[in-house]
Amino acid sequence: MNLPQVADAMQTLFLRGPSVTLRMIILVILSIILMTADHRWQHLDTVRNTLSYLLFPVEYVVDLPIRLYYWGQQNMSSHQTLLRENRDLKDLQLQSRVQLQKLDILEKENERLRQLLSATPKTPEDHLIAEIVSVDVDPYRHFIVLNKGAKDRVYKGQPIIDAHGVMGQIVYVNALTSTAMLISDVSHAIPVQIDRTGLRSVAFGAGQTDYLDLRHIPHNADIRVGDKLISSGLGERFPRNYPVATITNIDRDTGETFIDVRALPMAQLDTSREVLLVWTENHQQILTGMEQIEEASDQGTAETADDDTAQQESTETVDGRE
Repeated sequence: MNLPQVADAMQTLFLRGPSVTLRMIILVILSIILMTADHRWQHLDTVRNTLSYLLFPVEYVVDLPIRLYYWGQQNMSSHQTLLRENRDLKDLQLQSRVQLQKLDILEKENERLRQLLSATPKTPEDHLIAEIVSVDVDPYRHFIVLNKGAKDRVYKGQPIIDAHGVMGQIVYVNALTSTAMLISDVSHAIPVQIDRTGLRSVAFGAGQTDYLDLRHIPHNADIRVGDKLISSGLGERFPRNYPVATITNIDRDTGETFIDVRALPMAQLDTSREVLLVWTENHQQILTGMEQIEEASDQGTAETADDDTAQQESTETVDGRE
């Protein structure tokens, strides 16, 4: 068979059957029928599920290089991040150890000076870590609930701090939990003093976690923006020398008797998850004093009630005589 005959045979082979246009129309009609049947009666769900199981290994193999790329990139990034954090923590630990050594030297020197001056020794303190389990949803009450209670020796009026400064004090104690009022609550006040000058004042909560109010400060007071406020220890409720806030705004209005001072709390009032409960040696004296105040208040209430009852009985007697 010569070449022309072979070409004619191949052309006859490829031209055999329906035309391309007819085959396309048939396939389009078949596709429409299959889509309609699948949409109305879901007859192809089984076929689709079977095909998905059969094609899953192929899809997995095709997608495997991309998965390996992202997995390696994530692992390398996580490894580098851990190495960097570990290095930063080591540097921070070294700095903290140096500072602790300096503080230990200063504490010993301070103790020697106190002995020379026959001064009162520094009151030792005890701490316990507690977790915040809930926060009061009332925007006008800055209260938090801790997972420590009476079984952990928590007492009413006990101060709480976090890693940055004073947070507040315990106001309610249950067997397993306790409730603390933050220093930002409108009904809270804490005695403070300026670390730079020693000027004493009282920081009042303003109902906002981003500032405290300092009241009754005269115009000639030596106070500046950036001054640190520490607890003064007056009232023996909060221990001395704990950081409280930083002065952020001073409004010296000449028409007012006192200047308007605002300070940013140093404690992370709205983000801290753990706090420290602080015990001092005189906490038992504080408890005794609070109990005496409550007993005196109860006795005063009872005496007032007795006086009212006696006055009412006297009035009834007079009315009966008349």
